[in-house]
Amino acid sequence: MLAVSSQINIDRQQILSHIGYGDEYEPSARITSLVNDYIENYHDLIAPSYSYTFRDIEWIKGNRISIGDSIILRSKVIARLLERCEIIAVFALTIGNHLEDMVTHLAENSLVLQATVLDAIGSGAAEKLASHIEDKIKRIANAGELMTSRRFSPGYCDWEVSQQKMVFDALNGDAAGIHLTESLLMMPRKSVSGIIGIGLPNKDIENYNPCPTCKKKECPGRR
Repeated sequence: MLAVSSQINIDRQQILSHIGYGDEYEPSARITSLVNDYIENYHDLIAPSYSYTFRDIEWIKGNRISIGDSIILRSKVIARLLERCEIIAVFALTIGNHLEDMVTHLAENSLVLQATVLDAIGSGAAEKLASHIEDKIKRIANAGELMTSRRFSPGYCDWEVSQQKMVFDALNGDAAGIHLTESLLMMPRKSVSGIIGIGLPNKDIENYNPCPTCKKKECPGRR
């Protein structure tokens, strides 16, 4: 996955914003040096891995979507999206355990600032990897003259986190080395899973966005 790792480039300002330095605040020389150093070297702490598969949408009834093998997704928002689609891409990805282990080590040694910066970089790296996989799926769909939607993960909108199990079942055991805890949290923690709808160009799939009609103004997945 070295080729993938080299394509995961972290935005410095995004990391500064994550730790409390917006555009209007100038970080100290110490903070700037720390962020720059971690961004320069974090590739040594990640091991990107991913898996994806394509499944036909069998039927949609209300808020239920069947994608085969007794896998039923339940969400009104996702159902509205997939009514426009013929195929669904299911994916899971992670940057591995090593960076998270280093964050824990730093925190346990009272290096809270260093742990906070590195944790923010890990979150950014996982999101960049998700964007990379999203682009890869889009290229595959476009090659077949199909369009793709935005990606959605369990926990977005009305799609319950408990549906994480359905996502992993759809991957047929090939979940990029990620496993689910009893409470359905992904391990390693810096992981992302979800779905992307795929369909014909005339269905306006790529512009489907439920956020303007949603009342969850502070949702981290808001677009």
